[in-house]
Amino acid sequence: MQQQVLSVGQLNEYLKMLMDSNQLLSDVLIRGEISNFTNHYKTGHFYFSLKDENALIRAVMFRSYAQRVEFMPENGMKVIVHGRVSVFPRDGQYQIYVDELLPDGVGALYLAYEQLRRKLEAEGLFDPVRKRPLPPYPQRIGIITSPTGAAVRDMIQILGRRFPVARVILYPALVQGTGAPESLVRGLHAFAAAIPVDLIIIGRGGGSAEDLWAFNNELLARAVAASPVPVISAVGHETDVTICDFVADLRAPTPSAAAELAVPDVAELKGLLSGIEERMSAAFSTLLTTARSRVAMLSNAGVLRSPRRYLEDRAMAVAFLEKRLEHATATATERARTDFGALAAKLGALNPLHVLSRGYAAAFDDNGSPVTRAEGLSAGQNLHIRFADRTADTVITGVRESE
Repeated sequence: MQQQVLSVGQLNEYLKMLMDSNQLLSDVLIRGEISNFTNHYKTGHFYFSLKDENALIRAVMFRSYAQRVEFMPENGMKVIVHGRVSVFPRDGQYQIYVDELLPDGVGALYLAYEQLRRKLEAEGLFDPVRKRPLPPYPQRIGIITSPTGAAVRDMIQILGRRFPVARVILYPALVQGTGAPESLVRGLHAFAAAIPVDLIIIGRGGGSAEDLWAFNNELLARAVAASPVPVISAVGHETDVTICDFVADLRAPTPSAAAELAVPDVAELKGLLSGIEERMSAAFSTLLTTARSRVAMLSNAGVLRSPRRYLEDRAMAVAFLEKRLEHATATATERARTDFGALAAKLGALNPLHVLSRGYAAAFDDNGSPVTRAEGLSAGQNLHIRFADRTADTVITGVRESE
């Protein structure tokens, strides 16, 4: 069997296909030091090498990704990059195509955070389409947080002030440390299965990244996404963002803000209702005034003040219509008589008997058929001659040419 001979381009394309189909190489995180950095100002692309003490790999970051980097990379900077490894067929060199660039030193926690964030985002758990609107007037609100922190007191106070008709149900949970994610998940399950509520607020007050780490747990994120009722995530301060925030139906910058967003302000509702009441009252007053004016107008109508006069007016109208009908009938009858006389005159002019009265006669054979031509008659044949007044029976004695 003869071995296939490949061109250089075919070989490079084959290597590119192998790398592009490799799952590990299509989604990698690499730590290294930047060298040979070039910011290509015309295109906006970043070109650099990533190296450690033992090796080096070329890297490129296209403008669409580079413009999202919040710092300017420099040679010698320790970074963590995310991207895919592939071959550039023209040069025959493999390189990493970077889509995210982070300064190193953020630690293992941040690396785990990024990996989980990408995983859940790829599954669609952050998709805005799946997020549900909050109920406008929740009657029962579940709060999952620590029962001893300032956050829960602030939330209960704000909810009571803004919408006192809502019942607040607290599920005490651990919000940091070992067992905190499982405790938070149990709270979600309790409100989903045993304690019916219209809305859930889950969160805690501020703290360090380690303090908030329970809210970056995959088990908790999936429980929030699976909640049958809308969930507001309120973790830490405004600058703190957790995986729980991405998955929840709404992210509040603080626990206090979550309480503000969860319910309407009863004072605003009263003002709204008062405005509606005023508009309804004004509309009813206008309607009543219009109805009274109409009643007054009708009460002054002649038919109500003098029914007999109204009936007399109607009788006069009927009498006038009767006269018009009689005149129209007489006119139509006279016109019909005139038309009939003209038609009778026309018919009389066409009457054969009228012609006979002027001295003419008509001949008929024994069958009663008119004889209009002498041709075909013979001597001895009977004919019946019709005059204006009578009919004469005769016998043909002969047929001759007319003079």
